[in-house]
Amino acid sequence: MGEELNKKIVTATKWSSVTEIAAKLVAPVTTMLLARILTPDAFGVLVTVMMVISFAEIFTDAGFQKFLIQHEFESDEELYQSTNVAFWTNLVFSLLIWGLIIIFSQPIANLVGSPNESTEIAVAGCCIPLAAFSSIQMALYKRGFDFKTLFYVRIVGVLIPLFVTVPLALYFRNCWALILGVIAQNFSNALLLTLKSPWKPNRFYSFAKLKEMFSFSMWSMIESVSIWLTSYVDLFIVGRMLSPHYLGLYRTSITTVGQINSVVTSATTPILYSSLSRLQNDPEEFKSMFFKFQKLVGMLVIPLGMIIYLFRDFITAILLGPQWAEAAYFIGLWGLTGALTIVFSHYSSEVYRALGKPKLSVLVQVLHILFLIPSIYYSIGYGFETLCEVRALMRLQIILVNLIVIYLLMKISFWEMFKNVFPSILGTVVFALLISFLPTEESIVTNLLYLLLGCVVYIAMISCFSTERELFLDFCKKLKK
Repeated sequence: MGEELNKKIVTATKWSSVTEIAAKLVAPVTTMLLARILTPDAFGVLVTVMMVISFAEIFTDAGFQKFLIQHEFESDEELYQSTNVAFWTNLVFSLLIWGLIIIFSQPIANLVGSPNESTEIAVAGCCIPLAAFSSIQMALYKRGFDFKTLFYVRIVGVLIPLFVTVPLALYFRNCWALILGVIAQNFSNALLLTLKSPWKPNRFYSFAKLKEMFSFSMWSMIESVSIWLTSYVDLFIVGRMLSPHYLGLYRTSITTVGQINSVVTSATTPILYSSLSRLQNDPEEFKSMFFKFQKLVGMLVIPLGMIIYLFRDFITAILLGPQWAEAAYFIGLWGLTGALTIVFSHYSSEVYRALGKPKLSVLVQVLHILFLIPSIYYSIGYGFETLCEVRALMRLQIILVNLIVIYLLMKISFWEMFKNVFPSILGTVVFALLISFLPTEESIVTNLLYLLLGCVVYIAMISCFSTERELFLDFCKKLKK
């Protein structure tokens, strides 16, 4: 099983990486165009709408996707029966929730601080049943490490903003272009995944299986709610206390950094979860797999976070344009703290879920929310810049809590993690010091030369370590193939 699993992981990682790289070649082009056509206010409205929709989707999925990936089934028949129960439950609940959103759209809009956006919220609600169609099929692909199929589906979805959202933005010049673009993406995912899936819905349903699944999924759903709160509670506060302009700046900064980092995280997180789930009964292999992923991700993410911080003005000007200059400082801080969060905290949640302990992730998220809410309320009174600084630094709190929990659970210490990624940290510090001593330039060519110099220095530094050198050379060989 070990050799077969390793082959599946390598193949899955290849396709998942290709997917994210291809997506990130297209996504920045779309972002650059939309950021120049639409104002931050339009993006602020989209943030409010999607805050409502993403919260509703938590309850329609009910954690079934994670259950289908993590659970060990005795046969394919049992897997498909559970899949069928999850699908029909998702679909029925999604339709009910969309209906409630339509009925109470105005009170919901008032609650989130956007009383004029009730129609937008009601229309965007159609994404909820569309997501119900695609989430279960996606779980089966991830469980089977079939990221090749997901590649084709994702590429179509990535191209939709370029060929649908951008033309709509030129026509509407408001938030409707963004909302209709999101609906088109969800429809594309639902259609393609349903057509290509080897499993098709049938009339089978079992309340006994629903009860069995919900015992795990309930905590997974609660975990999703807690993660949603940590992701959106600050947006809720900012949306109510500041203008749509600043909400757009705030959220777009987070999204921009997320798009850059997701080249690595989106390509590795689902594979790590699927891999650890298959190794949940083998502690030594489980721990070894975790460290392999952390080292590889650290080699990419740690220097990437420093690059985002050092070149924040350059990145903001290229990706978003001059009207987003206020966002540059937050983009830099979010990129730098994001690198530390990914390496020392992000993958801890995958460990908890893979071991069937989503309660631990809930605990971590709740503790983070207890620190986050008062910090946001306190800092927002001192201005947008202070808010950005406090929000970025608050990520260090969740890192600390996850380090404590994962040590108590798996005896994985911070020192072990630090040693695992030390070469990447050292190489990043060296190239950062070098770039800091160079004169500041606004020229695109000069910034690109500085960036190239930093990459060369970083690669030279990590090549001094045998394990990192072998990983880098192996990556180059695979890239050449």
